[in-house]
This record gives sequence, C-alpha cells and structure tokens, in this order.
Amino acid sequence: MKKPKWVVEKEQARKAAASETVWLFGLHAVRDALMNPNRQKLRLVVTRNAQDKLAEAIEFAGIEAEMVDPRRFTAPIDPGSVHQGAALEVKPLDWGGLAENCIGREHPRVILLDRVTDPHNVGAILRSAEVLGASAVIGTRHHSAPETGALAKTASGALERQPYLRVRNLADTIVELQNMGFLVLGLDGEAEQTIETALGGKLDQPVALVLGAEGPGLRQKTKETVNQLVKIDASGGFGSLNVSNAAAIALYASRHR
Repeated sequence: MKKPKWVVEKEQARKAAASETVWLFGLHAVRDALMNPNRQKLRLVVTRNAQDKLAEAIEFAGIEAEMVDPRRFTAPIDPGSVHQGAALEVKPLDWGGLAENCIGREHPRVILLDRVTDPHNVGAILRSAEVLGASAVIGTRHHSAPETGALAKTASGALERQPYLRVRNLADTIVELQNMGFLVLGLDGEAEQTIETALGGKLDQPVALVLGAEGPGLRQKTKETVNQLVKIDASGGFGSLNVSNAAAIALYASRHR
C-alpha cells in the first residue's frame, strides 16, 4: 500500500532534521559549544593561534582539532564570516518541550517571537534573555531564524545556555502557555496600556512576552490570541525600537515595578 503524501513528507522532514548540522564560528561561540556537554560536536577546524586560545576547551570536549593555515581556512562557512580562526560543526541543541522549560522557575518569564527572521536579532534576544533570567525564547519552525553560526556569534555564548525552542504553531503555543497559567502580553506600539500598567499587582504571575518582526509587527492571529496588547512606555515620537532592544526592555520591565 502506497503511503499518503503527507506521511512521506513528514518522514523526509524527520530524516532531514536528523542529518542537519550547524557550523559555529568565532572563539567565544566555539569555546562555549566545546564546554557544553549537551552539545554534540562533530568537527573542529582551527588555526594554530586559535587552538592555543581554545586549548582548555578542546581538552574538555575530547575532540581532535584539524589544523589549517589561516590563509586557507577550509571550514564551509561564509567567506565574510569573522571566524577568528575557529569553526565547529555541531548538531542543533535539543532543549525538549514547552512545559519542562517554562515551568519550575519562580515567577517565570518567556519570550515568543512572531516571524523574527534576522539571526543577529534573535542572537541578541537570546543574550538578553539569558542575562535577565528568562526561562526560554520561543520561535516558529518556519519563518523564524534557525540555529546558525551568525546567530550563535551574536548570542555570545547564550545559545548554549538559553533554551531556544521552535514550535509548529505560535497561536497554539500561546494558548498552551495560557493554560499553564501564563499571562501572555503582545507588544504593539499602538496599544493603550504600557507593560508596567498591565502588570500592576501581577509581577508574581508567570508572564510571556510576544514580539513581532520589525515592520510587520505581530500578525493578526497573534494579536487575537494574546491576553492583552501592551507597549513600551516611550518619550517623544521618534518611532519604534529594534526588536532585540524592545525584548530586553520589555523583559526588564516585566520583572521590576
């Protein structure tokens, strides 16, 4: 009996995901990945200078480095990448499911990204999320920045520490968080209330903050699913913030009176 097309496509997607690898580059990103016991490491390409700087991490990871001439850096990364003489091929991290990452901390905070595709923005958001104590950053499997070398370099090590979950459907995930007791707030410059006003007397409640891509902002379906739309209290009429800056400010505001 011939398998239905959707079954074949699902199997193909599963096989593709299983074979997917990522090349991380730059001393900081490579060092943190080498020191992460949960990261599956496949191939390390370094110059002599980079190997000396990463010696402790290489020994910890127990991986054999491939030495290359700095003038002929052979790792398959973009020639314009600032690799600092180090590149590491890895498997994407598996952080597990929503509940195990978003429940358990005291007063948890979660960031959801609605079609934020720029890896530099997502990397910066992961870094802020780690510094400011978020439980997880959540994007979608499609139309969001995947785990890449550029994202990892911008995250400056946070990719190895901050759960970055990618879900099939953002609206369904919002509902799931609401069922877990989260107050889900969508950031919208046209909203009437600020984050601080919306959270008055509710700082002890689990909070999820949803941010959209620069320009389009939140999709209509997302706006209809969140508990409330809020804005960052700004002075003047200059315009909107970069999404990574907005995420950091919103996360900080959600924790402090």
